[in-house]
Amino acid sequence: MADNLSDTLKKLKITAVDRTDDSLEGCLDCLLQALAQNNMETSEKIQGSGILQLFASLLVPQSSCTAKVANIIAEIAKNEFMRIPCVDAGLISPLVQLLNSKDQEVLLQTGRALGNICYDSHEGRSAVDQAGGAQIVIDHLRSLCSKTDPANEKLLTVFCGMLMNYSNENDSLQAQLINMGVIPTLVKLLGIHCQNAALTEMCLVAFGNLAELESSKEQFASTNIAEELVKLFKKQIDHDKREMVFEVLAPLAENDAIKLQLVEAGLVECLLEIVQQKVDSDKEEAIAELKTASDLMVLLLLGDESMQKLFEGGKGNVFQRVLSWIPSNNHQLQLAGALAIANFARNDGNCIHMVDNGIVEKLMDLLDRHVEDGNVTVQHAALSALRNLAIPVINKAKMLSAGVTEAVLKFLKSEMPPVQFKLLGTLRMLIDAQAEAAEQLGKNVQLVERLVEWCEAKDHAGVMGESNRLLSALIRHSKSKDVIKTIVQSGGIKHLVTMATSEHVIMQNEALVALALIAALELGTAEKDLESAKLVQILHTLLADERSAPEIKYNSMVLICALMGSESLHKEVQDLAFLDVVSKLRSHENKSVAQQASLTEQRLAVES
Repeated sequence: MADNLSDTLKKLKITAVDRTDDSLEGCLDCLLQALAQNNMETSEKIQGSGILQLFASLLVPQSSCTAKVANIIAEIAKNEFMRIPCVDAGLISPLVQLLNSKDQEVLLQTGRALGNICYDSHEGRSAVDQAGGAQIVIDHLRSLCSKTDPANEKLLTVFCGMLMNYSNENDSLQAQLINMGVIPTLVKLLGIHCQNAALTEMCLVAFGNLAELESSKEQFASTNIAEELVKLFKKQIDHDKREMVFEVLAPLAENDAIKLQLVEAGLVECLLEIVQQKVDSDKEEAIAELKTASDLMVLLLLGDESMQKLFEGGKGNVFQRVLSWIPSNNHQLQLAGALAIANFARNDGNCIHMVDNGIVEKLMDLLDRHVEDGNVTVQHAALSALRNLAIPVINKAKMLSAGVTEAVLKFLKSEMPPVQFKLLGTLRMLIDAQAEAAEQLGKNVQLVERLVEWCEAKDHAGVMGESNRLLSALIRHSKSKDVIKTIVQSGGIKHLVTMATSEHVIMQNEALVALALIAALELGTAEKDLESAKLVQILHTLLADERSAPEIKYNSMVLICALMGSESLHKEVQDLAFLDVVSKLRSHENKSVAQQASLTEQRLAVES
């Protein structure tokens, strides 16, 4: 074999120059046979013989040997080490020229050769890009799209594969294909050739690649991709095939318009069916499919329109089915159920309806099952749902009397930041304008001490911010001396003072209002802490800083006036020459700030 191959390669060098088609064909057949027996070894010999350069001259449209030459290139380019040599031998340009051929076999082998050269090869892709190969292939896909004979379907599959290898994991080439309009063409292909497994698979992989790109979503949304994928999905019995469709659905479903299209195409019913089929199975495949289906279901609910369509005023079949997941014994379904409720709870109408129909009790039961050694993701999801449900004013009192605060406080000992974050958010929503609840919580020493501890959680900015906000909210909504005393005793004052310097105006404001209430109600108790936290210096900085928002300046001046009742803090105010800063604010463009500046100036002048 080895001697035969060497002879063939020598002979090929001569015949390639003479262009005697018969003897040339014999040599090419011999090479194809050798490649079929040992591709790697034969490819190495071909590379060593220097014959690759000759192939470029053999790739001519009118020769009967052209398809075989392209076939040989396709075979050798299966080896990674042969791809750059193929580019260096100048094979790309003549191959791309051959894409204009009318001969189906030439097109097939040329598509294979270019696809294999492009596979995982930057040099190959770049050369095909420069030669303009992608546009010609897309034009072929368009013109051949409607023909369903087997030979044509094979060619379409090769061309799809070539484009996939050309653009795989390369954002700029994918963007190029999208601009050339490849998406509507591929969607049409999928619709016409859905009976052809190989071509369908190729389209799905191409969609999977392109769907990751943000710019593709708009083009996908203008096609009937949702309908085609759902149709295809319904036909699949095989787990792996369904998995392939899932892999395309997930990135596409991130787009709100496509979410709605998928819902309208009936994807939700398919997903619910899968959940029902797989829920009791302990097979690995079934567990994976259950997770994918329920995750996708939750993703569809992230779109406002798709969510509202599925809610159907709380009477919808989908909403009812999702509700039944919450008491399930399957953690994945409990999680998906709670996340789905959190997504349904994105407008007041839905929240009010759900609270009136007993969802809170279901979520509290779920949380109860996860207190000891619970599943953190389920805890987090259930708390997210409760937090969202607590936003409408009308729901707060109902949720408080249902015992939500007690249920939530059971997780106070959690060491998981995501759970801590949602717990804090839920409590903050519940006590908004609920004086009695705020007072009850604010006198809970265990809670306040934990908040003070979390105010120092520098590694978790979210937890730290929410703890500060809840401390402030306890004071602002309760306006209670007892609450202030509890917070002072637990060492919370310094955190409220620091919060006044936050980069978020809303947090600064909340801190200043809480501090003004402390100064008005319990100045004597908090005096030392306010002094050591350097509150007066901070207020001076806030007032002097031109970038401070009008409401920050206003509340800082209100607070200055309230601090005058303390001898030591009053002295600090005098020492810092506040009068100069405040008098400048009398001409502030904001009327409230200007008026407060006049009042504060009078107060400072009287007290000095």
